[in-house]
Amino acid sequence: MLYGGLMSGTSLDGVDVAVVELTGEAERPDRAALVGFRTVPYGASFRLRLAAAMEGADAAELCDLNFELGRRFADSIQLALADIGLAPSELAAVGCHGQTFWHEPPVDRPGCTLQLGEAAVIAEAIGAPVVADFRVRDMAAGGHGAPLTPYFDALLLCAEETSRAIQNIGGMANVTWLPARRREDPVPPVAFDTGPGVALIDQAVRELTSGAEGFDRDGCRAARGRVLAEPLAEWLEDPFFGLAPPRSTGRERFGAPRLRDWLRRHGEQRADDLVATLTELTARAIVDGYRLAGLEPDEVYLCGGGARNPEIGARLASRLPGAVVQPLAALGWDGDAREAAAFALLARQHCLGIPVSLEWATGARGARVLGKWVPA
Repeated sequence: MLYGGLMSGTSLDGVDVAVVELTGEAERPDRAALVGFRTVPYGASFRLRLAAAMEGADAAELCDLNFELGRRFADSIQLALADIGLAPSELAAVGCHGQTFWHEPPVDRPGCTLQLGEAAVIAEAIGAPVVADFRVRDMAAGGHGAPLTPYFDALLLCAEETSRAIQNIGGMANVTWLPARRREDPVPPVAFDTGPGVALIDQAVRELTSGAEGFDRDGCRAARGRVLAEPLAEWLEDPFFGLAPPRSTGRERFGAPRLRDWLRRHGEQRADDLVATLTELTARAIVDGYRLAGLEPDEVYLCGGGARNPEIGARLASRLPGAVVQPLAALGWDGDAREAAAFALLARQHCLGIPVSLEWATGARGARVLGKWVPA
């Protein structure tokens, strides 16, 4: 069976579309293979509109964006299907994560989350069933609702003899630690958000270049800069970094308003030094998160947009001397496609009525069937 997956992450780059073959009816598919993948960029003006709405939008703007994102998701999967010569009717279902606008984890009170991208608009436009809004059931069961992609990792990316960390570096960064299957003392996987990925780096580059550059291409600015100890310490003092898993975060905590204040207070510093400091923050948050959780992976596989920043990879490798650090492609999966493919898998599990067990990642009270079904 073929399933589609749609993902728009905290980096606000565009829509990732994966078409995945998933066979069999057991929880673990008999076969899982990426059939096609495409990213459809948003464009600068729409990206700015999304970012502005996340900083504060009225109900009318959120309502309009919900339907506009639905149309963009529908257009994106139609483009991806055209690339590989398939019709929407050949898909069993499409799993759509949507675009997160607000996510508040359950720390001192019950959490809440909001993803936009109207599933009914997608289903109506493409004529295929859509499963969407995956986070809310997990949060209703007391979980963080994120990260959800570790389920894909645990089901499909474990190794027999070695422990692995699947490190996603998107706008925010999260890790899935997978113990070796043949451990004499079986333990569950571990997954949590490590902190900011490239969201702060990208936003800083845009602010420092007045929009002339959108990100630190190839990590060149970070490589030219030096890390500023005190400005780095200001970020690392955030209580989030001391929280034990399960934990999740987003632009609500590590977003543009806070970054602009930080840039204003350190405006006398060189731009490249500020970018280098934020790049160090991403790497430090990842490694410190591993240590806090007691993780010592044999192998670390990088995915997400930040995996293409060699400066982040180099800083991780230098701080994890006992691990092999390499791209997720080494395991045969396109690192950019992983999250979209994960939501194709979650759509399959919903269609088959398979509860998703993510207590070890989100802290939910138990396994739940995730997502809401919208028929074709």
